[in-house]
Amino acid sequence: MLLIEELGVEVGGKPILQNVNMEIPDGETHILFGPNGSGKTSLMMTLMGFSGYDVTHGKITFKGEDVTYMPIHERAVLGIGVMFQRPPTINGIKTRNLVEICGNGRAVDVERLAEDLNLTDFLDRDVNHNFSGGEIKRSELLQLMAQQPDLVLLDEPESGVDLESIVLLGETINTLLGRGIRLPQNTPHKDLMAARKKSALVITHTGHILDYITADRGQVLYNGVLCCSRNAREILKWIREYGYEECVRCTI
Repeated sequence: MLLIEELGVEVGGKPILQNVNMEIPDGETHILFGPNGSGKTSLMMTLMGFSGYDVTHGKITFKGEDVTYMPIHERAVLGIGVMFQRPPTINGIKTRNLVEICGNGRAVDVERLAEDLNLTDFLDRDVNHNFSGGEIKRSELLQLMAQQPDLVLLDEPESGVDLESIVLLGETINTLLGRGIRLPQNTPHKDLMAARKKSALVITHTGHILDYITADRGQVLYNGVLCCSRNAREILKWIREYGYEECVRCTI
């Protein structure tokens, strides 16, 4: 689904990411850990194609196609979607209209999707205007449910969210990724991945989101360098006990 090779990125002439290599197969969900300022959001913004994140070297391949310098709207149409940590308020555009736009011409049952996310009363309000933290996150997921991207990028989905909202967010994320599909316990791994189809990269600082979604792999980004890849819960346990610096030292 996603292949990143030797990726280097600068912001304002300052190196942010250094020789990042990452592979996310079809149907897998990967967790990206890292302290504040480590480059996690910069990586996600680069994958989505935002300006100001200048690729100095390396390559990003999505579904077999080189998207390294592809504009944002083409990546979205190709099947990449993002949940921002702090999305802007958009005055003059109703939430309903934005969700319809995210459907990209497909028939989208906006009312049903909004009902599932307890957002029916927000459809005719300006996007994110006076929304709480949890309401903003649910609005972001509502847009992704309409878009149905193949690769879902989630930036700190649990930040600023109360317990009730994070449970609903976890359920919706699992539904979006096909994790709610019940298959026999002896289903081969390749068939399980085929049933899920969608892949995800989830940024987290605290790791709390792991209580609500299932991850196939965890990785650590530290000072712009991807330095660890293994079971997500093992990484989280090590970080909680010893901190990021010791976690990184262990993998060198």
